[in-house]
Amino acid sequence: MRNLWSAVYRISIPITIHTSYLFYGRTCIYGNRRLQRMQLFFSCCLWTATVFLLTVCRQQSHCIHHSGNKRKEDKNMKKKQILAVLLAASLECGMTAMAEEATEAPAEVVTEAASEADGDQAAADEVAALIDNIYVQERTDTTDADCEAAKAAWDSLTDAQKELVEGEEASPDYFGLDTGDASLDDARNADEIGENELLVVSFGTSYNDSRVEDIKGIEDALQEAFPDWSVRRAFTAQIIINHVQARDGEKIDNMQQALDRAAANGVKNLVVQPTHLMHGAEYDEMMDALEEYADQFESISVAEPMLGEVGDDATVINDDKAAVAQAVTDAAVQDAGYESMAAAAEDGAAFVFMGHGTSHTAKVTYSQMQTQMDSLGFANAFIGTVEGEPEDTSCEAVIERVKEAGYKKVILRPLMVVAGDHANNDMAGSEEDSWKSMFEATGAFDSVDAQIAGLGRIDAVKQLYVAHTQAAIDDLAE
Repeated sequence: MRNLWSAVYRISIPITIHTSYLFYGRTCIYGNRRLQRMQLFFSCCLWTATVFLLTVCRQQSHCIHHSGNKRKEDKNMKKKQILAVLLAASLECGMTAMAEEATEAPAEVVTEAASEADGDQAAADEVAALIDNIYVQERTDTTDADCEAAKAAWDSLTDAQKELVEGEEASPDYFGLDTGDASLDDARNADEIGENELLVVSFGTSYNDSRVEDIKGIEDALQEAFPDWSVRRAFTAQIIINHVQARDGEKIDNMQQALDRAAANGVKNLVVQPTHLMHGAEYDEMMDALEEYADQFESISVAEPMLGEVGDDATVINDDKAAVAQAVTDAAVQDAGYESMAAAAEDGAAFVFMGHGTSHTAKVTYSQMQTQMDSLGFANAFIGTVEGEPEDTSCEAVIERVKEAGYKKVILRPLMVVAGDHANNDMAGSEEDSWKSMFEATGAFDSVDAQIAGLGRIDAVKQLYVAHTQAAIDDLAE
């Protein structure tokens, strides 16, 4: 009997340690906090039972060794021994089973989590595909329905799922970026036009604030200047039209829709005012569209774009370019807190005006604007382009020119009608390839700031468009 209790004594501690390791080790590995708390409780019970068992064993061993103890005490002791053994065995079995549960249960949790993650990504991918489907330059019979479907699918996503949206063109910003209140805009696509229509044609922007301040600002100025003409709007970028329609529910006419609307309303005299900077690719496409509707109206007259005639080379400048150069520099120095360009130059500040750039022959216009700045005595004004067309207007080229001139402060501002995606991201964005980041990365400048403001909000520019429109109306009379 003494050997039996000695054996129980010897194996009780290893059993307890093994069970605790089996249970606690697995619950820690699989991160099951509920089972970890249960383990703590049962481990305390098991160790208590073990201590009790050891005490009994030692007492029993002592009792056997001193055989003179009473028979009744020996009988009671045996009951305690049996109880201790049963308790320890029960706890051992229970905790072993629970340890197996701790091993199996987390596997189910992991499987569920993986399945949920797959479902989230699938939902996000579906939205990305719908966005890519409307990120196109051609309108189709299903465009309206496609825009509605994309927005409905986006709205059904959770916030976590929205962050997963990624496609060829799609991203969470397509629907999620706050660009201002679209309700402040006016699509100007109403019927009941009358005989005289003034169609304002813009490339467009999906940035609501800029669309209101810059494009609508120009349209409002034209409507005020010509109350006898019905001002209507057309965008040439279907991608932007679809974006605004899908996100904000605002429907803007493209060129074909606007011309169809004019014809259907019995417009006789059509004056077209493009807000484009120059006679570039967008202007050419606009003229091609107008040619197809030449027989739909009694007369069509097209006004000059902002910067007027292109000219043959970089030395050719005109009054329009001079007016825009003066207007944008006046606005820039005012926003920067200077009295004049000369005062800014004395403070070591240079202004970099970033245009879009183009491979079209009209790209010489940007070189002409640099010539115009120089002619006005603005040595601290530099013209650049996103596309680097012409080559000497690339960001790298402009940086070198500003460094060579010795300016230590740089102020970036768009040379564009609107302050949209190019101004907010390509010019002033936080990405390493933005102009602001590239200027800062050189370490050559004490400060690099950005002004997010389109040309369309400047009063002098609005009045330039008014003058161009007046000239086009006068042409009709001739």
